[in-house]
Amino acid sequence: MNSLFRIRPAFFQIRPVHRQTRTFIRHMSISSRLQSEDITYDQIPVSRIRNFSIIAHVDHGKSTLADRLLELTGSISSNAGNKQVLDSLQVEKERGITVKAQTASLLYKNGGENFLLNLIDTPGHVDFSNEVSRSLSACDGVILLVDANEGVQAQTVANYHLAKSKQLVIVPVLNKIDLKNARPEEVAQELFTLFEIDPDEVLRISAKLGTGCEAVLREIVRRLPAPDARRDENFRALIFDSWFDRYRGALNLVYVKDGNISIGQEIVSCHTGKTYEVRSLALLRPGEEQVNRLVAGQVGLLGCNMRTSKESNIGDTLYLKQDKTCVPLPGFKPQQPMVFAGVYPADQSQHPYLKSAIEKLVLNDSAVTVNPDSSPALGQGWRLGFLGLLHLDVFSQRLQQEYDAEPILTAPSVTYKIKLKGAKIIAAHGGNEIIHISNPALFPEKTLVEEYYEPFVLGTIIAPTECTGSIIGLCVERRAIQKTSINIDNNRIMTTYMMPLNEIVVDFHDQLKSISSGYASFDYEDHGYVASALVRMDILLNGQMVDELCTIVHISKAHSHARELVLKLKELIPRQMVQIAIQAVVGGKIVARETLKAYRKDVTAKLYGGDVTRRMKLLKQQSEGKKKMRSIANINVPRDTFINVLKR
Repeated sequence: MNSLFRIRPAFFQIRPVHRQTRTFIRHMSISSRLQSEDITYDQIPVSRIRNFSIIAHVDHGKSTLADRLLELTGSISSNAGNKQVLDSLQVEKERGITVKAQTASLLYKNGGENFLLNLIDTPGHVDFSNEVSRSLSACDGVILLVDANEGVQAQTVANYHLAKSKQLVIVPVLNKIDLKNARPEEVAQELFTLFEIDPDEVLRISAKLGTGCEAVLREIVRRLPAPDARRDENFRALIFDSWFDRYRGALNLVYVKDGNISIGQEIVSCHTGKTYEVRSLALLRPGEEQVNRLVAGQVGLLGCNMRTSKESNIGDTLYLKQDKTCVPLPGFKPQQPMVFAGVYPADQSQHPYLKSAIEKLVLNDSAVTVNPDSSPALGQGWRLGFLGLLHLDVFSQRLQQEYDAEPILTAPSVTYKIKLKGAKIIAAHGGNEIIHISNPALFPEKTLVEEYYEPFVLGTIIAPTECTGSIIGLCVERRAIQKTSINIDNNRIMTTYMMPLNEIVVDFHDQLKSISSGYASFDYEDHGYVASALVRMDILLNGQMVDELCTIVHISKAHSHARELVLKLKELIPRQMVQIAIQAVVGGKIVARETLKAYRKDVTAKLYGGDVTRRMKLLKQQSEGKKKMRSIANINVPRDTFINVLKR
């Protein structure tokens, strides 16, 4: 008698994966097959752990080198499709740049011993220097990558000094030596001229072809020190990155400084004092590989059911609940926002959704500051601070791509410092003699102010020698003051300028690239506030001031800026039944004016004869009616007009 078997279907619960790790999942099974032996990560001694970052100028090959290191250590399989593996965001794929620092733990066998290499791939653009600074806090050394074709660029200089200020060991590497126009000997000499790096210590590789990449791994093990971590101490870990997962809450990327942590233990946040149970621990290889324990010296992902984005704080220290006292680890010096812009929902009904999206994205991008704001024209919104214009662009693009939000962004502005005078005025501002203003509508009158200050930056420009004249002209036009000039070699020169931030936030970089045919590079750092002659420019429509359109400008640029703005308004404001006078006013004086003509009706069209006085009578009645209408009419400016004027 045949037996009957009933086959029961198996059900699998598939959990959605966080956006940043989604592109890595296809590599996880490959990674496990490539490991010929089971490795217990927490048994690798601290002496065989290396924590390092790759720092470089934009497009010098950081992500490509990271791809080759992942392949050489067996973290991913070797194939032609491995391009920007660690750049998981859609905006990174589209723009071909790194926006977020990404971590990967690599297993590397050297001399018969297993080493754990924690790699952090960092952005190269100056607008994301906050990512670089936070990443270096978890590192003991860096790979300084330089393009052998382009040579040292402005961000290379900035990254080198940032790494030296943190006393990190630097391994200099020249990339793209396979290019036809590569000049490795000359670029190595540039490194010696600028940084006193011995040319014999510089590695020469081609990350695209994989040439010399194995030597990079050997030099990382040989040159970089092991982390200063103690496994016999009480647990302490530094949060240096985080993101939000809709199913697991806020996930924290931590560097374990002391002790160890296991799933099920209870930890406390130094910043908030809240207690959490550790729900998950993982190493990024580069996909999440679950582990039961993290030990000192490791970099890993910790999930503890933080339900809101506000509970996770970059730079916070985590410690075990049974430890009554904990000395916080050195956190991060928060970078001050350089550029501010208003962000408003396209429709006020979308306000709660946009608020939630901004909070979650700010968790992943802690350099952004958020303050509530409102506008009579655009409604309730926020005033966000960014490190630069590209930072603003990327943030806006991520809001649209990752959260399907449709924000309206106003034109970027900067924060001004104002010193008030008079006891009554100071008392009205809470006793503060110094106030900071980023919204032009709140800019006080000159009679209330002792001194205006605007933010300046110290800009570094590296460009071909033949472009020097054009660059000087551009900088003088932007009110810049030259500080130093150094000849790197016979073909390139490095100059530094002290320049107003307001003059470079919009289109300075584009203009610089244009006049140098794309060969110039630009980097800047904060230089503080400098006394300046600033004025507030108001816009009047038929004598009525419109607060949403007022701006802060330097007195030398007031006339030109006013002329541009009134011409733009003349094009954007729709014609109406009354004539509209568009005026730009500075200090009570009209500096620019345009007139928008009213719609006209030919009231004499019905006349076919008779005395001329009949025609004159009709025209006079029309003129008086227009005059009366203009005196009592409200100018109707559509919301779309404000959006087109205010947005970038």
